[in-house]
Amino acid sequence: MDFQTLHTFSELAKCLSFSQTAQSLFISQSTVTKRISELEKELEKPLFTRDKRHVALTSYGQLYLEYVERILSLEKISIEKLNAYESYSNNLKIGATNSIYECHLFDIINAYEKQSPDNAISISIDHSQELLQFLQDGILDLVFTFIPFYKAGYECKSFHSDRLVLTTSYKNTDYVRGIRKADLTDIKYLMCNFALNDVGSYIRGLFPNHYQFKFEIDNSTKLLPYLLSGYGYSFLPEKMLENYIKKKELRIIPLLDIETPEIKSYYVGRLLSKEKWSKIF
Repeated sequence: MDFQTLHTFSELAKCLSFSQTAQSLFISQSTVTKRISELEKELEKPLFTRDKRHVALTSYGQLYLEYVERILSLEKISIEKLNAYESYSNNLKIGATNSIYECHLFDIINAYEKQSPDNAISISIDHSQELLQFLQDGILDLVFTFIPFYKAGYECKSFHSDRLVLTTSYKNTDYVRGIRKADLTDIKYLMCNFALNDVGSYIRGLFPNHYQFKFEIDNSTKLLPYLLSGYGYSFLPEKMLENYIKKKELRIIPLLDIETPEIKSYYVGRLLSKEKWSKIF
């Protein structure tokens, strides 16, 4: 197999259409079909099921996709490193979850960039599990994550601790004196299925079993426009809301019989790359 074939497999797994894959990669549909057939023959496993109307990944295809995405990420980062080799004395590759980046990292990275003008910086935003895998694959030097990681060759330290609060538009005056757990099913709750430790599971546990949320999203920062527009309530890290609370655009609802968990975040770095990122702290 070669990288062209892996890119073709990845694209087809994404759009599940031979014709769309061909258009996206600027190749013929017959070339897509040939590459996938040769790949399946080489692996001796079916990667897709297809008929005249549908294309779908098999269980083998789903498993293989995880490794292909990592291979392609390594290919991308290796090319970037080669291109940056003569331009910069160092290339720091940072990964962070979206909420940690939005809440905490701008000032830190901005200060690092100013004191290290000869260093290049690349930033990846992803979920904690994926970031830790990229760190182990050598794609990233340092990650900011909600999952602690203790393994030989890596350094893991506490980064921040935050409080989970219930927030809504400042114009919404319902429950300004506080809300009880029993009242949560009466409000328009915006569910974020985010993996801040076990926070997602904790929030679901506040509601009845199999409760159907009217609105769900997997990125906590994408909730803010809805809340600011006056639509509903949501639990979010207090630090994320700091400026909106000061401007009286959002308010925090007191919790009368609910204790929320502490949200802990960590930074994890490869010891071999510590000289790259030690100036950050």
